Amino acid sequence: MTQTPPARATPFRPATHKHFHRIAWLAAALTLCVIVFGAFVRLSDAGLSCPDWPTCYGRAAWPQAASEVVDHAASAIREFEWHKAWREQVHRHLAATLGVLVLGLALLAARRRRFGVLQILGASALVALAIPLYMQGHVMAALGIAALGEALLLIAALRWSNVDLARAAALTLAVVVFQALLGKWTVTMLLKPVIVMGHLLGGMLTFSLLLWMAWRATVQPIVLVDAPALRRWTLGALALVGVQIALGGWVSANYAALACGAGGWVTDAHHYVDFPKCVGQWWPQADFREGFVLWRGVGVDYEGGVLDGAARVAIQLAHRVMAIAVFAYLIAFAVRLLRTPGLRGWAVALALLTCAQVALGILNVKLALPLSVAVMHNGGAALLLFVLVSLLARLKRPD
Repeated sequence: MTQTPPARATPFRPATHKHFHRIAWLAAALTLCVIVFGAFVRLSDAGLSCPDWPTCYGRAAWPQAASEVVDHAASAIREFEWHKAWREQVHRHLAATLGVLVLGLALLAARRRRFGVLQILGASALVALAIPLYMQGHVMAALGIAALGEALLLIAALRWSNVDLARAAALTLAVVVFQALLGKWTVTMLLKPVIVMGHLLGGMLTFSLLLWMAWRATVQPIVLVDAPALRRWTLGALALVGVQIALGGWVSANYAALACGAGGWVTDAHHYVDFPKCVGQWWPQADFREGFVLWRGVGVDYEGGVLDGAARVAIQLAHRVMAIAVFAYLIAFAVRLLRTPGLRGWAVALALLTCAQVALGILNVKLALPLSVAVMHNGGAALLLFVLVSLLARLKRPD
């Protein structure tokens, strides 16, 4: 009796482990949770509530009372606040759990590569070794060892093909490791805006990579004759949304969300309509050069922001102007999808999420940045990525 040979691996039928797609979906869902909870931590001003890393006042979890940390060096850096410390440390533990899942995906993807598992484990061991070295005060040695681990992962991603998603899995693990470094630098560099923005972008990139792998491993392509044109539309949308997410991160990191004013639904003697106007004007004085200086040295505590009003206004205006361009493009893309049979559900989802994002952005200003609305605004950006990355991963022209 002859046996049927296994299906040949193709870009839309990768030769992955039978449980790879399940782990990828779980990791993508956890990443979304980490993104939303990270926004909650950042927007509730809890980002520096554990001044040491990766512990919190020397504890794997977090202290329960200020009396437990009086002898720890971190207590001299920042006064202990229990209601904030637990948020920061829970976020770290969620991110660590995600790292374990991504490591598992990388090992599964590399299992058939020559020395693939050894390369992934070796790189991970170097990164793990860097953590106790850093905690012992050997900062530069720890950074060098972690960089070597990152280099091994990037070399693997460059050398391997993606027929079994090994390239994507190794790259995702490298991004997660760099995310951990950004998380550390967020604390040690006292909320430096370029680090905070990079940490947000890294989270969104991790989510996108995991989502892309999950769809490819699930093998559910959307076969259309005009798939190449739609993929170009999707790539354009991803580029614009990526820039807008970066600008949103820059707004948040520089505490510029309310630079144009807040509240006031009607104009009277005491209030001005601050949206769509900014401080009562259509185009107020703004210092774009100062507002977009990415690096200002080290040793500055950026909590609360350090920019003057004109620089923060420039950041807020840039975010608003870009929002108009993104909104126009995404609605046009949604109309294009609506005219394509089989994609009308995706079109409706894209249009609704786009409108919701604009509404949440306006509410952030009109309601003076309530925590729930600001967190939902971050989550909405991730959901927009979900729609766009899903289309990019699934669209396929007929063979």
